[in-house]
Amino acid sequence: MCGFAGVVRTDRGGVEPAVLERMADSIRHRGPDDEGFHVDGSVGFGFRRLSILDLTEAGHQPMESPDGRAVIVFNGEIFNYVELRAELEAKGHAFRSTGDTEVLLAAYREWGRDCLARLNGMWAFLIHDKKRNLVFGARDRFGIKPLYMHRGRDAVCFGSEIKALFASGLVPRRPNWAVAARFLLLEQLGAGDCAGETFFDGVEQLPPGTAFELGLDGTFRSWRWWSLESFLPEPMDDPRKEFADLFEDAVRIRLRSDVPVGVCLSGGLDSTSILCSMARQRDAADPLQAFTYNAADFDESSYVADTVRRTGAELNRIELKEAIDFEDLGRLLWFYDQPVHSTAPVVGFELMRLAARKGVKVVLNGQGADETLAGYGSYFQNWWHSLLSRGRFGRAWSEMRAWGEAHGRDPAELRRESLRRLVRAQFRRVGFYRRLSHARERRAAMASPWFTPELARHLPSDTPPYADFSLRGALLDGVRVDPLPLYLRVEDRNSMAHSVEARLPFLDWRLVAFCFRVPDAWKTRGPWNKYLLREAMAGRIPESVRARLDKMGFPTQHRDWFAGPWYAPMRDMLADRVVRERGIYDVDALEAGLERHRKGEVNLSQPLLFNVAQMEFWLRGAGASAAAVPGA
Repeated sequence: MCGFAGVVRTDRGGVEPAVLERMADSIRHRGPDDEGFHVDGSVGFGFRRLSILDLTEAGHQPMESPDGRAVIVFNGEIFNYVELRAELEAKGHAFRSTGDTEVLLAAYREWGRDCLARLNGMWAFLIHDKKRNLVFGARDRFGIKPLYMHRGRDAVCFGSEIKALFASGLVPRRPNWAVAARFLLLEQLGAGDCAGETFFDGVEQLPPGTAFELGLDGTFRSWRWWSLESFLPEPMDDPRKEFADLFEDAVRIRLRSDVPVGVCLSGGLDSTSILCSMARQRDAADPLQAFTYNAADFDESSYVADTVRRTGAELNRIELKEAIDFEDLGRLLWFYDQPVHSTAPVVGFELMRLAARKGVKVVLNGQGADETLAGYGSYFQNWWHSLLSRGRFGRAWSEMRAWGEAHGRDPAELRRESLRRLVRAQFRRVGFYRRLSHARERRAAMASPWFTPELARHLPSDTPPYADFSLRGALLDGVRVDPLPLYLRVEDRNSMAHSVEARLPFLDWRLVAFCFRVPDAWKTRGPWNKYLLREAMAGRIPESVRARLDKMGFPTQHRDWFAGPWYAPMRDMLADRVVRERGIYDVDALEAGLERHRKGEVNLSQPLLFNVAQMEFWLRGAGASAAAVPGA
């Protein structure tokens, strides 16, 4: 829920209310129901409210503690607020509201920064602690809710979205060419989201699971308050029941709402499991609202129909038979603030728009299941690698054979590929080999047929660290680095663009911690990904969904779009004088590539053409339409 902005004048100047009003107004879509402001000397907060819990004035923010010593602005939900409230009442705290914001503020007053470990939810918040003369802030364990900041010479600015920082008039708009180079040349986005980098120089994102204290003199200290690495695999005879119980409770507490709750539904395991759990636990007489996307080339309608029959949900469909208007990409990027990974987020954007039209303000979604339960196809390779690196060749061969037979692949070829990967992984442990690989990557970027060498010079020169190719290593990387941080950014912007709150049961921290304690053999087994989820959902979801082997994302017709309705505007974009003078592209090569794409000779739609289009829309929106890459 909601969005906030903040300014701390470290030069001891006063915060102007008009600045906070501009910042809050820029993110009005995050909270159309109410607004509020707090100004106390050099500290100022602005807030936009999306009313989800306690719809009365008692839930108004910024919220001040009864003793007047602490003021909070909070974006998100503390799903275990009912249990925390009872615990705090036993300690003498009194509450005038029925929502979670007051509980969070009381938890801070009772336990200080140690309150974070007691919270189960998704959040970013700022607390002006007047007693200690500082601002305390934090993000949830996985970074579901955003918190951006700019630490300038005279002021520190905060915002739920980057646009709020620029609305202050205190933050310069400068492209971060190092991030842009990684995006265009290496197609990398997720690592930046994890590390706190953005496409804007001087604008950083507080990393997931991180807290900070900002003194009013500008002293800044941050620390990681939670780490997934501490949860190690342990022997388990049968984790199915414990997983199922944790999952049911994760859904249960995410149904706490004073407004209608719906679900995004595909024909896959994750959303089906969520909807079926919602149907089991929900008391309301009205049918659950489910929102689904149907693509003719990737038809999941039969699986969706089985789930609807089981749950009695009311199904609401969208189809993207035609391309969105090319110029609408610019509007999408206004909501996203930064480029995204593909055209797939357009589908999520439209699903959330549909939910809002149906009057649904809270939607449950399945983000996080793939990264914690090994849902992507590449994780099979990581599992086989784990077996081979431990010398368990017989088990590895039998796993490959079972997978190959189910998916139409030659097991012998799988064995050869896996052994080659094992050898390469051993070489990657050697720093000299990684330096050579990195140098080769930079040379390839310099020789890109689409982009200039000047852009490639902004790629990082540091040798990347060793990447653990085991299944556990890949899952940790997927949660912490790529792709989950990026997907969570997209999920937040898609939902909040339409004043809808997205809740993610698979990212209940208890469930995630349990998944990382479960041995790898419960995550992939033979031809099955998400083996533990499949086993735990036996009898709980339609068997047609539980037993399906294929996996579909959100496919779009981007190839046809760039060959058809997007061809002419893309051609005009490349012909623009400003684009030619940018110093980023080999424009002649891109124009020739676009023409070959139109004729059907090649498919350059994604990532190349889409990323170039995004970059230009982003640069225009960033106020950098005339910006040239430094050194060009």
